[in-house]
Amino acid sequence: MTKGPDIKIYSFYYKPGKIIISDDLYQPIMAGNFNINSQIIPGDDSGENISEKNPWFSELTGIYWVWKNTCNDIIGSCHYRRYFTAKPEPLLYKLKRFLYYPIGIYNKRHGLIYTNKYDFFIPHVLNSDEATRLLQGYDAILPQARKLKYTVEKHYQRYHTPADLKILKTIIAEKYPGFIESFNSVMEGKILYANNMFILKYDLFREFMTWWFDILFDFECRIELMNYNKYQKRVLGFIAERLLTVWFNYKKLKCIELQVIYFKKLKFQ
Repeated sequence: MTKGPDIKIYSFYYKPGKIIISDDLYQPIMAGNFNINSQIIPGDDSGENISEKNPWFSELTGIYWVWKNTCNDIIGSCHYRRYFTAKPEPLLYKLKRFLYYPIGIYNKRHGLIYTNKYDFFIPHVLNSDEATRLLQGYDAILPQARKLKYTVEKHYQRYHTPADLKILKTIIAEKYPGFIESFNSVMEGKILYANNMFILKYDLFREFMTWWFDILFDFECRIELMNYNKYQKRVLGFIAERLLTVWFNYKKLKCIELQVIYFKKLKFQ
């Protein structure tokens, strides 16, 4: 029997909590463990790491740790309560989507299955056979893109620090001028790949990480981190989502977009 690819999807936590997926495909990682010191979930503070930067980088400290300290054939990123699914959305939930129109959240909920029904939906979470089969025909797996009400640029300016995008564009123009057309296209469009979730083959993963973190670290050096507080403190995580969208726009890979199951009220232990 031919052995399949070594595939691992890393599920990032930000504080000790309930592990709801027991499949060996998924490896929980405590992002920002430098500040938490979890003894239950493996942390991102061993080997080469940036764990102490977690307040600003969010799950990216975990993704960086994966890049520098692991070597799987296929590598994925998800969250402790957000998981890809390749199974058809249950009919009841499809019907429920029609109710989103009159209350104006249809686009906001596009691609997301909000639920508290853990026992029902855990078997719907993407498994190893499904991921392997999909990546035989595709280069990458992404979450279904968010459909924004405003352009990506205007959306960021409304909810975050407007000057960030000017700094980001300057960095790309200086370091990766070939990406400017894709950057402008993404900023003028209304499509965003949110939550820094993806599944990639190793060579593409390594290429993306090199580009992603090169820009993010440069961006970090050009801002005053202490000027960001509360929600805005996660600025590098927000910037990373826009960069991820730009990279995939530029690369023109053959990608499949999957729905994401969002477990709403996951209680921590």
